[in-house]
Amino acid sequence: MSPNSTHWMKHVIGVAQRAPQSGRRVGVALVSEHNELICSAFEGEMRGASWYRTLRGKMQELGTSSAHSIYLTVNTLSARGSFELAELLKEVRVDRVYIGLPDPALTSYLDDDPVTAQGHVHRFPDDLQREILEQNRGFYAASEQNIDRNPHYATHRISEAVTAQLRTRGFLLSRSDVNANRGKAALASLIRQRYGIGSEEADRVVSGALSEAFDAKYGSYDYAVDARAANPGWADDFRSVHRGSSAMPLSAINILNVGVGAGFEAEALFSDCPQITFVDIAERGLANIGGRIPSSRTVVSSAGDLSALPEDSFDLYVSLRTYNSSFFDTSAAASEAHRVLKSGAAIIISVANGFLYTQRGRVIPGLIIPGTEFVDLYRGMDTANLIGAELDRAGFKDVQISPKITEIYLTAVAA
Repeated sequence: MSPNSTHWMKHVIGVAQRAPQSGRRVGVALVSEHNELICSAFEGEMRGASWYRTLRGKMQELGTSSAHSIYLTVNTLSARGSFELAELLKEVRVDRVYIGLPDPALTSYLDDDPVTAQGHVHRFPDDLQREILEQNRGFYAASEQNIDRNPHYATHRISEAVTAQLRTRGFLLSRSDVNANRGKAALASLIRQRYGIGSEEADRVVSGALSEAFDAKYGSYDYAVDARAANPGWADDFRSVHRGSSAMPLSAINILNVGVGAGFEAEALFSDCPQITFVDIAERGLANIGGRIPSSRTVVSSAGDLSALPEDSFDLYVSLRTYNSSFFDTSAAASEAHRVLKSGAAIIISVANGFLYTQRGRVIPGLIIPGTEFVDLYRGMDTANLIGAELDRAGFKDVQISPKITEIYLTAVAA
């Protein structure tokens, strides 16, 4: 993120702060190619008018119909259910678009959404998204994007579990400390700096805390609270993706499944596969699947360190709902995946993209914004695109993204 774009993101958050507290607080700014403010607006600036109407009025007064970039805190829906930004982009030429959050009323993907329909849309970083949430906390708290709609998601937070595990080891970090350092290396670095310990000890402490936290959450995971409980065809989704990436049946190839969790997916997909290796940092899940599929091999390890496995040895690498996990090192994992796969072998990764609204039995798409109680509808595709870029950097080719009902699949081929 460039300093200029960060400056304007913070600027529009400040503009939104001027909106009436009783209403939706939204800020917008148009910026020229010379990085100068053309005009800005906020929700409620003109009585009875949205930010869109206010901004259009100012642009007409200025006689301008284009801008280099637009910064908008919330991608709002109008009373008619259409995106106000989409209406603006029909009338105004803009080269780059920056969006903070989806409208709290948005519960599914809509065809005219600029974030999913256009390729030049960028997102505000997590810390600024959290500021926008605070400005509109009441609206988001009452929305279906609130993870309180699923008690399991609300009470089983990995960041809280990691914080608790570190405390039992004598490292008294706050939840904010942990959320601000959500990579394994970053968290180990913080502990080294704060407690003056060596690199190996810090890495060992963080690895142990992560293993215990994920073991507690996923070792005996109850799939009744999982979004796939509302999608009985989830296994068929996977098989369809596999058929599109490989001509060989699962039962005839050497498979590596990284991030087995409690073993639910593995048992449903790979129970008849004689050549399969399961990897996870949580020992309880590995023990579960080892008992269910006795012919399998299990390895306790992280996705970013598969040193126990030889290179060029697998025909298929599968990792479901793991690459979007907290504290996950995507770059290291992609590099290791490429190392252990044979040339021409396939990789299939899925990104979780929804949680189960328990009482209504339906899926709310998106991923949780770190350090909050809210789901971001756009975050699944954002994450998939970032993973795709890492696969490309690691040496994979033909990266494809396939959105399904409860998750987004990525496939690629090891070059």
